[in-house]
Amino acid sequence: MKYRKMGKLDVTVSVLGFGAMRLPTLGTESQIDEPKAIEMIRYAIDHGVNYVDTAYGYHGGQSEIVVGKALKDGYRDKTYLATKLPVWLVNKKEDMDRLLNEQLKKLDTDHIDFYLLHALNKDSWQKIYNLGAIEWGEKMKEKGLIRYFGFSFHDDLETFKKIIDAHDWDFCQIQYNYMDIDYQAGREGLEYAGKKGIGVVVMEPLRGGRLARPPKDVMELIEKYPIKRSPVEWALLWVWNHKEVSLALSGMSTLEQVKENLEIADKAEVNILSKEDLELIEKLRLAFLGRKAIDCTQCRYCMPCPYGVDIPRNFYIYNEGIRYDDWGAPRWEYNYAMKPEERAENCKKCGECETKCPQGLAIRDLLEMVHNTLSR
Repeated sequence: MKYRKMGKLDVTVSVLGFGAMRLPTLGTESQIDEPKAIEMIRYAIDHGVNYVDTAYGYHGGQSEIVVGKALKDGYRDKTYLATKLPVWLVNKKEDMDRLLNEQLKKLDTDHIDFYLLHALNKDSWQKIYNLGAIEWGEKMKEKGLIRYFGFSFHDDLETFKKIIDAHDWDFCQIQYNYMDIDYQAGREGLEYAGKKGIGVVVMEPLRGGRLARPPKDVMELIEKYPIKRSPVEWALLWVWNHKEVSLALSGMSTLEQVKENLEIADKAEVNILSKEDLELIEKLRLAFLGRKAIDCTQCRYCMPCPYGVDIPRNFYIYNEGIRYDDWGAPRWEYNYAMKPEERAENCKKCGECETKCPQGLAIRDLLEMVHNTLSR
């Protein structure tokens, strides 16, 4: 296992962190296969992983409980434990105390090593800031209930910089992989945090597993390259190639994935990839981006729709399914994350959008195709 400093902190963490978001289950999301999950977490720790990440809502609230069990028998002393405050459940200051106390109980520990404000965006940040979350977090550090205070993030670069500049954070967590260099915080955000000495934890280094299972045309580029590495190895080494990255979290679901990731982590170095290696990864990125069925540029000239349909988002979600040859996440986002009026099915075929589209797209027909595909 390789280790790196967590930014300016006097803490050394394993480059691979165990993300307890995709533990093995017995059918439903909240029914974790406890023996397998505990075996996986302990195996990772036995082989050098010293950072375990969970959250209040993972696995329907069960992840923290299982992680707490996994860290019995001396494993807690070998591990930096990270979990997150569900800011969407915080409506008054007292909620922060209540939720943290609940998490300490579920994890069966007297302190959290790395505590994050979970999934901050523009709106949730403003709410939690106004409720005094920063002062509260520093107070919890003084009390010894948490050791280090940070946040995880899902919004645009401008919002990320605003949050970074608002406090002397111990660390932060961002989504970053070779497809998301300009998405959310992206490369610029990573470097911005790094220059301030803020440790950066990377989530989704495999983009929810999509980069581990590339479609045939992308895989052919990997297979033709003279240096033989798996898609997982290319993706993880690319993340670890950045000096600003303290560790990458992997949401592992099987013991085999744990073993594979441990083997790759043993090779992790800053600047391990050559110029030619980086050129290959850029080709992979462009090949993924080229797999676009609807030629929407996301210019939003078609908006607003008089009936509330979010046309660009519908097209983006559809293209994600085409791009990664994986429809699970796009169908979930369409059916559960979007408001009903925003979905393609709400199109009334008035045609107003088509008069504004610079690409001349047949938007009404395309929205019907999107709904027929994603509603299944």
